[in-house]
Amino acid sequence: MKILIIEDNPQNMKLLAFVLKKYGHDVIEAFCGLEGVEKATDSHPELILMDIQLPDIDGLEVTKRIRAKEPVQKIPIMAITSYAMAGDREKVMEAGCNGYFEKPINPLTIMKDIEKVLEMKKP
Repeated sequence: MKILIIEDNPQNMKLLAFVLKKYGHDVIEAFCGLEGVEKATDSHPELILMDIQLPDIDGLEVTKRIRAKEPVQKIPIMAITSYAMAGDREKVMEAGCNGYFEKPINPLTIMKDIEKVLEMKKP
């Protein structure tokens, strides 16, 4: 599976990419929101892992822009964020994300969490 990671923190990017590659996935990396929109449109990944706090435009705006583009608007997008306040999950889901993971990322369980969200998206 081709997975786009949009994450500005190099350590988080390295961890996510390592785990995904270990499970046999192809990884595309974007370190800011605008780059993420461009890479989603150009590479048509099968899944997007989206940081919410990005240096240019936030992950909610990136998600909205991807959701507005054919043919990538149906790609599952999973938010990965340190936000844990009441109402934040709802904002992420309203923006168009299909799932939500809180940081810090647990490398031992992240693939199981991703697979659960992907299973829910199957018809």
